[in-house]
Amino acid sequence: MATQHSRSAARLMISPAVLLLLGWMIVPLAMTLYFSFQRYNLLMPGQGGFVGFENYRYFLSDPAFFSALTNTLLLVGGVLFITVVGGVFLAMLMDQPFWGQGIVRVLVIAPFFVMPTVSALVWKNMFMNPVSGLFAFLAKGLGLEPFDFLAQAPLMSIILIVSWQWLPFATLILLTAFQSLDSEQLEAAEMDGASPVSRFLFIMLPHLSRAITVVILIQTIFLLSIFAEILVTTNGGPGTASTNLTYLVYAQSLLQFDVGGGSAGGVIAIILANIVAIFLMRMIGKNLET
Repeated sequence: MATQHSRSAARLMISPAVLLLLGWMIVPLAMTLYFSFQRYNLLMPGQGGFVGFENYRYFLSDPAFFSALTNTLLLVGGVLFITVVGGVFLAMLMDQPFWGQGIVRVLVIAPFFVMPTVSALVWKNMFMNPVSGLFAFLAKGLGLEPFDFLAQAPLMSIILIVSWQWLPFATLILLTAFQSLDSEQLEAAEMDGASPVSRFLFIMLPHLSRAITVVILIQTIFLLSIFAEILVTTNGGPGTASTNLTYLVYAQSLLQFDVGGGSAGGVIAIILANIVAIFLMRMIGKNLET
């Protein structure tokens, strides 16, 4: 009886926080759903009204939607590939004893704490600028024509910028997994004549599987909503070459002043993100159970 009373008291005490969080999530979502069924364009005041699924039909039939969906998948997949492969490689190197190990670890992790807008500006102006950027300087030094990254390969450039920012996170998680690996198991495999490649494939990589799945899940949740890097560098262009779903919703709502269409796009983006999250959770749940 006392235990039940204490549980009821605990629920009563945390209920204000839970209600506040629910309100914080439900109210914006409810407003978005409401406006997605309305004709609400800021350039046409007084011409609103209920339009049903017209905003959804317009958004899904927009040619830019399929381009944005493809770019979103390529962006997420490209960043995940670079950060997971690069994170495994860096974590393996940083797990070895060497002089200045602590300083190197701090330097490797530092990019994760740089604001996305600042990171994008640094890459745009200091590295990828075709006139005064570092890459242009190196190309000229080698007698080559400078490459305009943001104009000729916009999506790949954004993938590189975002990967640079998220690589420290993957490295930190995977380094922690490496440090929990039993060194005696590696020594026994080495004494049995196993090559470094075999030790990596059959001992290290299976041990890292859980850490890799966690990295994929967490990064995917954030990568689906990448926006600042695109806004600062390419503005979704040229054309829609670097437009993802998040930027398309922004363009529909704030550049074309179509709040109803942008709200419908936001709901569609939420649905697609939840589909991806459910798929990943099922996949990762099976992996974590093994």
